[in-house]
Amino acid sequence: MLRGAARTSASTRAAGRRFFSQTSRATSRPAVAAALTSASIAAAGALWYATSARNVVHNDAPAPEVGTKVALEGTSKSGEDAELTTLVWGANKTHVLEDDLPESVKVPTPTGWFDNVALRDLALHEQHAACVDARGDVYQWGDGFFGNEPGSSHGRPRLTLRGKNITQLQLTRTRVFALSASGRIYVLSSRQADQALPNGAQTPASTPWWGTGWLWGEEEEVDFAEITPKETLKRGEKFVQISAGTDHMLALTSEGRTFAHPITLNANSHGQLGFRKCDVPSPADLIHFHLPHKHPRVPLELTPRSIADPYAKASPAIRPAGSAPRNSEALIGKDAAAAGLDDTNIRFSDKLFEVPALRGVKVERVATGGRSSFVKTAGGKVLGWGANEFGQIGLGANVTLETITVPTEVILWRTTPGTMQTKCIDVFAGGDLTMFEVERADGSGMPYIDVLSCGNGQWGGLGNALYSNAQSTPVRAKNVSGLLEYSEAAQNLQAIVPETISISPTGHVLLTLDTRKHAGPGGGGKDVVVWGANFDYQLGNGKRGSVPTPTVLLTPSGERFMLHRKRAKEVRDLQGQVWKKGVEVEQRAVAGWNNSVVYWRICS
Repeated sequence: MLRGAARTSASTRAAGRRFFSQTSRATSRPAVAAALTSASIAAAGALWYATSARNVVHNDAPAPEVGTKVALEGTSKSGEDAELTTLVWGANKTHVLEDDLPESVKVPTPTGWFDNVALRDLALHEQHAACVDARGDVYQWGDGFFGNEPGSSHGRPRLTLRGKNITQLQLTRTRVFALSASGRIYVLSSRQADQALPNGAQTPASTPWWGTGWLWGEEEEVDFAEITPKETLKRGEKFVQISAGTDHMLALTSEGRTFAHPITLNANSHGQLGFRKCDVPSPADLIHFHLPHKHPRVPLELTPRSIADPYAKASPAIRPAGSAPRNSEALIGKDAAAAGLDDTNIRFSDKLFEVPALRGVKVERVATGGRSSFVKTAGGKVLGWGANEFGQIGLGANVTLETITVPTEVILWRTTPGTMQTKCIDVFAGGDLTMFEVERADGSGMPYIDVLSCGNGQWGGLGNALYSNAQSTPVRAKNVSGLLEYSEAAQNLQAIVPETISISPTGHVLLTLDTRKHAGPGGGGKDVVVWGANFDYQLGNGKRGSVPTPTVLLTPSGERFMLHRKRAKEVRDLQGQVWKKGVEVEQRAVAGWNNSVVYWRICS
């Protein structure tokens, strides 16, 4: 068939040449022109049919599914011509991934919201999400933000906080916390309806009572507040990292000081704040927050529930009828109970308080689980406190307390020989699961990296090939611990270091292995390793069913799913405007609530 088409095409070209050579002598031969045109069309059709044989669809072929290889290769409209494309998969019931995608996305699929967009940060929650674009502005979206019922109308990311040069975000059910490059911490509501400015109120950007935001172009359209430290910071000291749990937040300064912030009245339900006594603004004075006079404050004493109410988890049959309710004096203090505090207001607490037990301890990193807190010191030690009913603090089988109220060191060398030196490099937490990245060396060989996990591994999140409801002694995760690769530069074996670990509050884990560092010239990207809960396809393997062993993520065609780093020709903001050209960007994986996202992040 191809041979015949070639002969037809050749004869057509020859006839065409004869026809055009004769047009100078005879310009009026409509019959010959019509015949030649018909022959050309027939030849072109035959050639197209022959060369398109690879696109034949057989009648017994299975129907393509939404979010399969076709979507990954960019044949859909979104991401078709984009240099930078964001990939999403997992649950999309509350439209935190995209409007037009189904409720469950089985494999990594491009989203059109972030075409040619590189972000500073992106955070996901159960019903809402937020990101920081290249200009440092905050955008929010999701059914929880727009106030829509699941399945109703929704919208694209909406600009909320602008002009603050934001670098990091943390989300809770009712709040969005934003850290600026200058070290300021802002808070705004997670719901669009609660961001409206009260009638007659000054804009939050105007610090003085007379309002000067209009003069500098800082007038805002949404209501937000700034959280300031109770204790005075040193000259040049600023906040450099924040991490939020369900009801509390930790903040780290450039001098290594650790501060905690109560988000709600449940902020210290398991001792996760590290202190009990603090103060908050008086509820009656919140309507006058913009005035410069001294605001009255209410003393607050947040007592852990296991201490104030030992029957907190008892069944109704044995629970005393007079057990303390949530806002009782036993849990929040006499003055706070009488004041009638409302912790749904973003100005419920406007201060950060230094953790007393960590004064004088230089901290390099903070991390929070749902109801637990962790810090990594400059010496490579880890301290943890808060909820421990699943063993998520990692204190071992001999510690059976459900509440740890004082920062306590986590022992990470229990199962190693006495000559082995262990140093913690990083700590990650999410929900009731905790992971420690540690370096081990005995002096006789190359140091290697282990990933240790503890907490609730009911859906395989521990990564030790077991399903365990509670694990108090940190165990070694399989397939990502003790890895070595040959370094072209050093001409020897080097440890493969996990670059980041993202732990979902719902039980799945995304780990990025830095397999690019020692790859040498022409090396590829970074491998993504996934495991844990997988009821909504959040692991991206196209299947349902939890995976208890760390597994390299593959594309639908069977190739390794790699994260890359490159210099983008241009980076746009979420308004579609070009921000800069020639920007260094890299892909970053984030685990959300039953879903996952890989986005392009601006390299700092």
